[in-house]
Amino acid sequence: MATQIVVPCYNEAHRFQADEALTLLVRKDVGLILVNDGSSDTTGDLLEQFAASHEARVVVLHLDQNRGKAEAVRAGMQLAHERGAEITGYMDGDFATPADEMLRLIDALLKSETTSVVLGSRWQHLGADIQRQPLRHYGGRVFATLASQVLKLKVYDTQCGAKLFRVGEPLIAALQVPFISPWAFDVELIGRLRQQLLESAFLEVPLNRWIDVAGSKISLMDMIQATLSLFVIRRALKAWPKTSK
Repeated sequence: MATQIVVPCYNEAHRFQADEALTLLVRKDVGLILVNDGSSDTTGDLLEQFAASHEARVVVLHLDQNRGKAEAVRAGMQLAHERGAEITGYMDGDFATPADEMLRLIDALLKSETTSVVLGSRWQHLGADIQRQPLRHYGGRVFATLASQVLKLKVYDTQCGAKLFRVGEPLIAALQVPFISPWAFDVELIGRLRQQLLESAFLEVPLNRWIDVAGSKISLMDMIQATLSLFVIRRALKAWPKTSK
């Protein structure tokens, strides 16, 4: 498939939405890599059953133990590269970002030859249905402000779980090294790519719909730790190889 979307899943047996996954597969150029991140419930069996009905379009990658979302995404995107994907990216297994919104992001990337990275953005605007818990929203705004300073990039929302990337040397290199933070890895990935790409290669697209699905595994302490990890990420990015732009 020209586009392969990675969906990290950890104990998502009760939240994985097969109908949303099917919506993605309406596009014949889209495939799925479902990563079972060492789940202790029936997630692995559920994903295998889904994949069995869509041979060649859906692949399940089983990790032997829970490694966290960062490593699940990294392993899935590396597999997408090995499978010959021209575009890859990731979205959450609860489909807080609906499938039709992800398809819209794919179209946004395909329409621009100069764009290498598309970031979904949970910007509350007229006509949009963005449902977020107040605490996570305001905590996210603090995080995003600090993240944009670390990246030196005007990004409104680094943590939305819907992102797409053109597969090429910058992305391949960015995925070679494990990420520092299990929750703020998005910032590190964007930062690594920013060292290689012009600012104009990044496009942020406001979502029209996003739903804060109950059962999120991110706690208040996780949010605090992710924010503190930005300072470690900033130091690490200073040592990341740069190219002249």
